[in-house]
Amino acid sequence: MTAQAPAPDATPGADMRLRHRLRVRWSEVDAQRIVFNGNYLSYFDVGITEYWRAIGLPYPEALSDAENDLFAVRSTVNYHAPAFFDDWLDICLRAARLGNSSMRFEFLILRGAERIASGEVVYVNAHPVERRARPLPERLRAAILRFEGREEIGALAGSVLTAD
Repeated sequence: MTAQAPAPDATPGADMRLRHRLRVRWSEVDAQRIVFNGNYLSYFDVGITEYWRAIGLPYPEALSDAENDLFAVRSTVNYHAPAFFDDWLDICLRAARLGNSSMRFEFLILRGAERIASGEVVYVNAHPVERRARPLPERLRAAILRFEGREEIGALAGSVLTAD
């Protein structure tokens, strides 16, 4: 009989590097009394702001200068269940890919263990005036790799975008 590898942790968000908790405010719900769909992108933005703080490079002070700035070029949101006023939500995220000038972050929003939304945001580092892509600053790449506990970040297996 051969030994089997232990089962991966099936807890939603367990493989996400950052988790930030927030409470749904009244201004974030719509006439259906659920979180308005556009607010999930704001939640993603709260998550990435906390990610920059966690890696020691708060935006804009540490990530924006005369030669570099980050621009969101793609955002996707998948809706799995509604969130309601006063719910506590966990915004979970991880760096899923580091390219030459771009970064892809995966997000998962949970209420307890229930999946509420998932998605991704792709950022490109570019010259702030010319808007031409530039390589990711080495200190940013190094801080992300250190925080994620990996030597490199390519496409991750088990994307939160395809999980149910």
